Amino acid sequence: MLLVLRLAGAGFEGNPPEVLRDAPERIWEVADRRAPVLGVTLLVWAGVLGLLLAATRGRAGPLAARLLALTLVYLPLTLLGTAALEPGVGAERLLVMLAPPALAALTLAALGGDYRSLAVACAATVLAHAADLVAGSPLTQLSLAGPNPAAGHRYYGIGNELEAILIVLTLAGTGATLSAFPAREPGKSRQRAAAAFLAVAAVLAFVFAYGRYGADVGAAIALPLGAAVAAALVLGRPRLALLALAVPLPALAIIAAIDLLSGADAHLTSTVLQAESSGDVLAVLGRRLREAGESFGRPLLLPGLPFVLAGAVLAWLRRNRIAAWLGGLPAMRAGLSGALAATVAGTLANDSGALLLELGAAYLFAILGYAWAQSASRVGDPPGRYP
Repeated sequence: MLLVLRLAGAGFEGNPPEVLRDAPERIWEVADRRAPVLGVTLLVWAGVLGLLLAATRGRAGPLAARLLALTLVYLPLTLLGTAALEPGVGAERLLVMLAPPALAALTLAALGGDYRSLAVACAATVLAHAADLVAGSPLTQLSLAGPNPAAGHRYYGIGNELEAILIVLTLAGTGATLSAFPAREPGKSRQRAAAAFLAVAAVLAFVFAYGRYGADVGAAIALPLGAAVAAALVLGRPRLALLALAVPLPALAIIAAIDLLSGADAHLTSTVLQAESSGDVLAVLGRRLREAGESFGRPLLLPGLPFVLAGAVLAWLRRNRIAAWLGGLPAMRAGLSGALAATVAGTLANDSGALLLELGAAYLFAILGYAWAQSASRVGDPPGRYP
């Protein structure tokens, strides 16, 4: 049954197609469970974080920043676990509320507060999703972070929510891994880092974008572009980052060729490659651009946009301080810059641009908080001093 779902395509209008009539009941509950499970969980975490900072008068700031970042990184991984268990709403809320902070605390206890913890958390979440996608999305399609067929969207592979999260975790996690486990030959570290960014992006862009796996065309645009930016920056050649704008075209061409040759028949094939005329292609592009613009006015997303804008302005004004947090860590700095570029590209390339922007920004800010905490522990800044 999962194979049929995987080959069926992405998205439908009106009644579900015949292949979905016998789909697991949970696949239709994804949208309705997000608010009572994820919404309540995030509010509880915010309240606990506020109480912790108030009780310690900010002294727990670095620890809280590390825990929060790792908790958010482990959240999609936990949602894969609850997809396997298929618990009731109350039980799922309890699991989601407790498991990610517990995993974060265990990781910090085992590995310490340096970039090894962030690297391991990012790798665990990204690789778990990649493995599930290759297996046919048996858990991703049932995850609360997965696709949403009840709204007429794809019913296997990666939805826009996961795209935003996994792209940031892939690039920032690669930077964290390179920073935590530096090359034995310092003279070759920058070349090694650039090659690592490009290789990781190439493999995961295929898994995320190939029609039989993730079927997420946006990943074929955003992830290679972000990796090219990261590679250029880690080599110390920022002007080369401009060439990253040309990377998505050959990446899309490769994915398109693979989809056609393998008969994947997913979203890219059905809407673009099998279009009857150039007018049909332009109509698809026009519709996606219109929907991307309309996403910024959706009531659910509109309240978050001022926070993203304020955070972006603050990050720009404090860019020198942020650069100081990442001093001596060119790979981490490049990974975050690449993740930022990929988030912007994903925002422009997807029909849910505002969603990509808000989720990507949330994870970028959380990982920046981790960088601040790590910097404070390295240089001995007062723990109550916030960025």
